[in-house]
Amino acid sequence: MVEMMPALRTALLELLFELRDADLRLIIGGGYGLYLKREHVRRQGLRTLFREWPEARSTNDLDLFLRPQLLINPLQLKPLADTLRRLGYQAVRGAENYQFAKPGPTGGLEGSIKIDLLTGPQSRFRETSAKVDARRVRPRPSVELHAHPVEEALTLEDDLLPVTLEGGLADGSSVQAVVYLPHPLTYAMMKLFAFRDRVNDENKLYGSYHALDIYGIIATMSEVEWNRALELRELHQASEQIKEAGRIANQYFASLSHQGMVRMRESPYCRAGLQLEEFCSAILEIFPLC
Repeated sequence: MVEMMPALRTALLELLFELRDADLRLIIGGGYGLYLKREHVRRQGLRTLFREWPEARSTNDLDLFLRPQLLINPLQLKPLADTLRRLGYQAVRGAENYQFAKPGPTGGLEGSIKIDLLTGPQSRFRETSAKVDARRVRPRPSVELHAHPVEEALTLEDDLLPVTLEGGLADGSSVQAVVYLPHPLTYAMMKLFAFRDRVNDENKLYGSYHALDIYGIIATMSEVEWNRALELRELHQASEQIKEAGRIANQYFASLSHQGMVRMRESPYCRAGLQLEEFCSAILEIFPLC
């Protein structure tokens, strides 16, 4: 089910330990970020929007979001570039400087860890020294690190959730470190766009895992997060990203018969008892048609 999670925790703790003196405030997204949110909610005993959650899905990726300010003032990123290479991460061919992979214990793909570097939308870099296109943000001066801009992450830095990680490093020592999780509105928007982009992709299970991730994001929201999501949506209601999120939600998740909900139930991590009708109502409340 989550066989890679201990390895991901160790990899992330190693990275954070090496960066303990650098003020980077790394933001964790993707499947592992969702896993950390579930852990945090359970540990804190928080009341959530839904009582029924999907099964946690496995992943071997760490999606690290870099605050745009770090790319605008890139000398702060030099410790991250040095640390990735010191820990054995190698640039992924074709995605040099923003995707890295560390071979598994046998030196191959099995058990490998992949790190993707991402950031906020391209608009955050207007009138800065960074060179930007749809694929990557290149800081100036160069520190041999880039980041992929995510246009729908327009609220990336709003209401970040600090989460404390504890665990052991590869050498057996025990450490504690803090990472940050995006607000659920940010997370839900990213997953809505990801689902839209994969809904017809057979190789990606037609986006079924993204669809179920959206349920998980909504299900694990606290009352405070829910209310803040509505506020953030109103604050950014004129943005094209918010409008598109509303169109995606209404096109794919408005009822159990809509394509997104069908895909959600096709996920191998879906299970009986999930509050699917309540989800349809909630997602349309957060992302109505504008």
